[in-house]
Amino acid sequence: MEKKEVSFNNFEQCIKCTVCTAYCPVVPVNPRFPGPKQAGPDEERLRLKNKMFFDENLKYCLNCKRCEVSCPSGVNIADLIQSARRRYSAATPTLRDTILANTDIMGHLARPFAPIVNSMVAAKPVKAVMDAVLDIDKNRTFPKYKAHGFVGWFNREARSKQAAYSKKVAFFHGCSTEFQHPEVGKAFVEVMNAVGYGVELMNEECCGVAMIANGLWKQASRHAKHNVAVFEKMVGEGLPIVATASTCTFTMRDEYPHVLDVDNSKVRDSITLVEKFLFDLIDAGKVILVFKKDYAARIAYHIPCHMEKLGWSIFTKRLMQMIPGVAFTVLDSGCCGIAGTYGFKKENYKNSQEIGRPVFEQIRALAPDFVCSECDTCKWQIEMSTGYKVLNPIVILAEALDLPATTAANRQ
Repeated sequence: MEKKEVSFNNFEQCIKCTVCTAYCPVVPVNPRFPGPKQAGPDEERLRLKNKMFFDENLKYCLNCKRCEVSCPSGVNIADLIQSARRRYSAATPTLRDTILANTDIMGHLARPFAPIVNSMVAAKPVKAVMDAVLDIDKNRTFPKYKAHGFVGWFNREARSKQAAYSKKVAFFHGCSTEFQHPEVGKAFVEVMNAVGYGVELMNEECCGVAMIANGLWKQASRHAKHNVAVFEKMVGEGLPIVATASTCTFTMRDEYPHVLDVDNSKVRDSITLVEKFLFDLIDAGKVILVFKKDYAARIAYHIPCHMEKLGWSIFTKRLMQMIPGVAFTVLDSGCCGIAGTYGFKKENYKNSQEIGRPVFEQIRALAPDFVCSECDTCKWQIEMSTGYKVLNPIVILAEALDLPATTAANRQ
C-alpha cells in the first residue's frame, strides 16, 4: 500500500481570503508564480494526494514571509512552499545555483585573490560571460571580498581581551561578516565589550539559507545539524547565541525545524539578534549607553522582510532613536527584491528590481545620509540600486557611542 503523505503544516486553517496574495511582492511582476494561496494551502491539498500536482514555478517564491506576516489565520504559507520544493521538486541545482549557494566555500576561494576577483566580477566582459554561461545577470553588482576577514582580526586583536569579562555571548557572525563586511563583526565586539560582555566565536557553518533557496537540501541540513550541536554546547555553558544578520537569525530559529526538519527546540529561544539583546539589557537597567555629543545623521530604516517576520524591528527603532542628533525615518514596508541569491539570477533580475522600486524611490526622495538595515543582501541591493550607503545597526551604534564613556559607565 502506498504511504499517504501527511502535511506538517496548518494549511487547513486557510480561510481563502487571499490577503497573502495581495501582499505577495512576486505576484504583480511575475505571472508564472501562482501566488502564495494557490502555491501554499490550495496546492498542498492536491500534492498530498499526488505529487504530480507539484508546480516547479514555486521556485519564483522569494521566501520573504510577507504572506505569513499578513495571514489572519497564522498559516505558515511560505514554509509550505519551501517544504513542497524540498519534497517534490525534480529540478537539479545548476552550477550557478551551487556557486551562489556555497557562500562560505566561495569566500574561502576568493579571499587569497580578493583584489583580482573583485576587479574581474566588476568587468563588463566577465559579466557578459557570466550572463551567457551561468545566467547570472550582467547588471548585478557583486559585493566586494575582503583580503582579511573578521575571524583573523578577532584572533589577532580581540580574542586575548575577552577573558577579562565574566559575562559572555556566543557570536554567530555569518558568511558576509567574514568575507565581505568584517566591520560588522568588529563593531559587534566593540559594543559588546563596552557594555561589559565578552565575545566567544564558535565553530559555526553557514546558516544555510542560500542552500535552501537553491535546492541544496542535504547540504543545508548538514549545516543546520552542525550549528544546532554547536549552539547546544554554548547554551549549556550559559551563553546566548547572538547574531547581527536578520536572515541568518530567522533561518536558524524557524527554517531549521519548519523547512529542514532539524530539531532546534533546545536552543531556539537562545538565538537572538544583537538589537534585541541590547535593548532587553537597557530596558532592564543592566546596561548604560553613552553617546557622542557631536554625532548627527539623517537615517532611513529599511526593515528586511525576515525582520518583519521576526517582529523585532521595534528594537532597532528604539536603539536608533536613543541616539541624540539622529533624524530617523522608517521606510514604508516593502521588499527590496533581492531575496539573497534570487536577484542575482538572470531570470529574476528584472522582477527583482521592479519589486524593490518603491523602496528605492522612497530612499531617493528622502535623501538620507545613509540607510540602516540588518540584512546584508538588502544592503547590496539598495546600495547598487540607489547609490546610498547602507549600514548595519551595530555599525551605527559603534560609531555613535562614546565607547570609553560607555565602558566606564558599565563598570560601576
